[in-house]
Amino acid sequence: MRGSLLSRRTEQRLRQLAISTVGSVKIKLLLFLCIAFTLFALLSRGSGFTGWTSPSGPPDLLPFPRKGYAIVMNTWKRYDLLKQSISHYSLCPGLESIHIVWSEPDPPSDSLRKFLQHIVESNSRDGRQVELVFDINKEDSLNNRFKEIKDLKTDAIFSIDDDVIFPCSSVELAFNVWQSAPDTMVGFVPRAHWVDQSKGNNDYYIYGGWWSVWWSGTYSMVLSKAAFFHKKYFGIYTKEMPASIREYVTKNRNCEDIAMSFLVANATGAPPIWVKGKIFEIGSTGISSMGGHSERRTQCVNRFVAEFGRMPLVSTSAKAVDSRNIWFW
Repeated sequence: MRGSLLSRRTEQRLRQLAISTVGSVKIKLLLFLCIAFTLFALLSRGSGFTGWTSPSGPPDLLPFPRKGYAIVMNTWKRYDLLKQSISHYSLCPGLESIHIVWSEPDPPSDSLRKFLQHIVESNSRDGRQVELVFDINKEDSLNNRFKEIKDLKTDAIFSIDDDVIFPCSSVELAFNVWQSAPDTMVGFVPRAHWVDQSKGNNDYYIYGGWWSVWWSGTYSMVLSKAAFFHKKYFGIYTKEMPASIREYVTKNRNCEDIAMSFLVANATGAPPIWVKGKIFEIGSTGISSMGGHSERRTQCVNRFVAEFGRMPLVSTSAKAVDSRNIWFW
């Protein structure tokens, strides 16, 4: 009996020893794998620590073709503001050409042409020649700012009003953002829309200005008073968008920017991109300063929804910022 009992105890001890040994081996194996994985990760990033890079480089990555952009500036009998804006933006390094949308009854004076041309030539540096063009229109319409431009050498359009100025660094940031998403609108002035719940249905919308964006943290438009978009949308706006929308814009002298936002959203199914930038308002008058402006914009939104047959605008809360100018990411 004692012999059998001792053998049983011995057998149990051997089993416990075996189990503990296996557990220890598993733990050691797990630690070994963790260390090996860490070493592999460090070695794979060794080039980043030592400064060495593969001579051949990644086989499928090619440099992005960096093209410049064209400024299309809308103006109306504010020559001092026009001069200030041209003097500023002609210094921006990515600029290739400036197109002034002229819809006044009288053509630009020779003195104005000469002054602006002199400014542009004076600001052209390092062999860069910025082209200055007056796009003369016979009809006074806000649709003129979206007319096609013949022989335009750049794909990117920076649509801007003559009474707002952004630092060139902000413009270049927005241009870089647009290059990453060239089908969408990229701009500095966000606006919003939402369903009017008081109407009892989901078919009536309200236009929201800056304070609505600030309060809700969302937006669905960036205004063409300061926005990048592809030149192809000029042709779509003029030739493919319902003519009734252009007629409405001409008659009411408002909402061409909302119409362009509808057009781009309808084509892409995506929201625009808001770039945070410091804005300098150098003008004090404009359509937005008139009474009842928000109500008229709300009417435009609902009119365009009816014309498009649906609400194409897409809301978002994303915002592009220059991380070099902020303390925390």
